[in-house]
Amino acid sequence: MPLSSAPFAPFFLGTRLPLIQAPLAGVQGARLALAVSNAGGLGSLPAALLTPEALVQELQALRDGTDKPFNVNFFAHTPPPIDEAREARWRERLGAYYAEFGIDPAQIKAGPGRQPFTPEIADLVEPFRPPVVSFHFGLPPADLLARVKGWGSLILGNATTVDEARWLEAQGVDAVIAQGWEAGGHRGHFLSDDLTRQPGTMALLPQIVRAVKVPVIAAGGIADVRGIRAALALGASAVQLGTAFLLCDEATTSAPHRAALRDPANHHTAVTNLFTGRPARGIVNRLMREVGPLSDTAPQFPLATSGVAPLRAKAEAQGSGDFSPLWAGQNFSAVREIGAAALVNELSAAF
Repeated sequence: MPLSSAPFAPFFLGTRLPLIQAPLAGVQGARLALAVSNAGGLGSLPAALLTPEALVQELQALRDGTDKPFNVNFFAHTPPPIDEAREARWRERLGAYYAEFGIDPAQIKAGPGRQPFTPEIADLVEPFRPPVVSFHFGLPPADLLARVKGWGSLILGNATTVDEARWLEAQGVDAVIAQGWEAGGHRGHFLSDDLTRQPGTMALLPQIVRAVKVPVIAAGGIADVRGIRAALALGASAVQLGTAFLLCDEATTSAPHRAALRDPANHHTAVTNLFTGRPARGIVNRLMREVGPLSDTAPQFPLATSGVAPLRAKAEAQGSGDFSPLWAGQNFSAVREIGAAALVNELSAAF
């Protein structure tokens, strides 16, 4: 019998609960991951925004802070070359906002906003041999993937379609994360950019469970006990929650982001590429309303980041999230100020 039809005995990731805290790049560090892991779930550390020095510090904090499993998440994208003409069009489109905040666009340097998993990053991670490693936007090259497997790490891959799930299984992942359309943050798609191919979680999940033999982790729109139980009933071996943890005490979510999450009037989300160049779900704000949410002018992922970054900094200094990526999923039912361990304990009633 495949593990996906027997989620509890034993849980394949070695944790007490089949509950994963989604990696929340930009709004968390090791502190949140530790709280979740020590409470019985699988805490996750997002690495794509970390400098090499910060990555080592956070990994050391995880190793020092728990003897329980934890996950380290990396992006597997291929950075595109800088397209100067497209960069210029993007600066022109944002020109009125630069003028409003007194920003000289000529001083903004084009460059990457997210780092992929590379041999150099692997060199830094290897001494820590994380129990679990997850990848977004596909997988790294076969030699790097084999290297991670050689550490004894379990490997999770993110799928937004059945075809992606089958591909991930063929590459040897230990489990597939079925990311539904409702999920906050970046779509994990990698075989096709066609967003119409991405179903909601409860439609995608049973199809992937039928299509692969490895365990399947449900992600997207799951935020409370009832949602967890629904995913388990559809064959998930585990669930991954992200938005529910954004207001936790241990999260580093910014003040404007927290304010937007608290305000029911702001609970309108949309998929946008304005902040990084790749579709991601967040709370609709001024930039998304006036420019997007999707724009053909935005540079390719992750190059769009540099053009918006100074606007974000200026606005956030004034307490505004008008130009910030306020990542969130469609389900806000469990979002409130609470300790991560307390939240995990509440959600454990689902199991």
